[in-house]
Amino acid sequence: MEAPIKAGIVGGAGYAGGELLRLLLLHPDVELAFVQSRSQAGKPVSSAHSDLLGETELMFSADAAIPVDVLFLCAGHGEAAKFLAENDVPAETRIIDLNQDFRWNEGTDTETVVAGGRSFVYGLPELQREQIQQAQHIANPGCFATGIQLALLPLAKQNLLNAAVHVSGITGSTGAGQSLSATSHFSWRTENVSTYKVMEHQHLHEIKRSLVHLQPEGQPDIHFIPYRGPFARGIFITAYLESELSLEEAQALYRNYYAGHPFTLVTDQNPDLKQVVNTNKCVLHLQKHGPMLVITSLIDNLLKGAAGQAVQNMNLVFGLEETTGLKLKATAF
Repeated sequence: MEAPIKAGIVGGAGYAGGELLRLLLLHPDVELAFVQSRSQAGKPVSSAHSDLLGETELMFSADAAIPVDVLFLCAGHGEAAKFLAENDVPAETRIIDLNQDFRWNEGTDTETVVAGGRSFVYGLPELQREQIQQAQHIANPGCFATGIQLALLPLAKQNLLNAAVHVSGITGSTGAGQSLSATSHFSWRTENVSTYKVMEHQHLHEIKRSLVHLQPEGQPDIHFIPYRGPFARGIFITAYLESELSLEEAQALYRNYYAGHPFTLVTDQNPDLKQVVNTNKCVLHLQKHGPMLVITSLIDNLLKGAAGQAVQNMNLVFGLEETTGLKLKATAF
């Protein structure tokens, strides 16, 4: 039997860190070496993540016990670059960053982002799985970015994004992170809906760059309105644009594009959010109304939108079956 992959987590006390812990503790090919957290150092991991009570005796450490085979960075936006600048991470250590420090943007004209001498490959397997398999460092996509890109990639691949795209998406409260804020309090969030960052969400940068990657010419405008939802987790996206495709042609296009991608599924039935919560799936549904093609895209923001996709990328980097440790069932009721 080959030695397990030795993994470490930096910033393991938050929502994404907790989901990553759950996945890695149950992964058959991984040994979790340490979980770092400045705020929780010296405390049991289960003190911050009560769902892991009885699953691990690990304690949060103040420092990262490097070297490891793979290092997951979950410490928050801006903290990944700071950590790598302040710590001597061996060149052979694989790095998977779950934040936005090393994601590509409109100004990127290559398949990687170079920072501090390290090249980061954008980690959306349905876009560039082969590049991920050869990568040393991965920049995990954002949650809204994942859901919206998976709704649009098949069209971009065939140069069929030739009209303005209108997108609305609602996300659960875990999408805002664990830090307290006025809009994350239960009394404000429950039975309430609001918009935020209308037409200027930060994930638009990586969405547009991915689409340019597939369709270099004639990029359409993307008009995105994000909503805060009165639930804990999940993202429900609806995108629509004018298209000459029939419904049958669009369904065939999407099924062909995602053939061989185990986590992205096209369904003929109108989906609901519970189908994807607690899974690494993206469920897509297509409709045609007159000239408008309507694409619904559903993901769990903490799994396919964060920790699950990070483990999916780790599997690809280390030559494992892509679904290893990620065969998760949704809770329908």
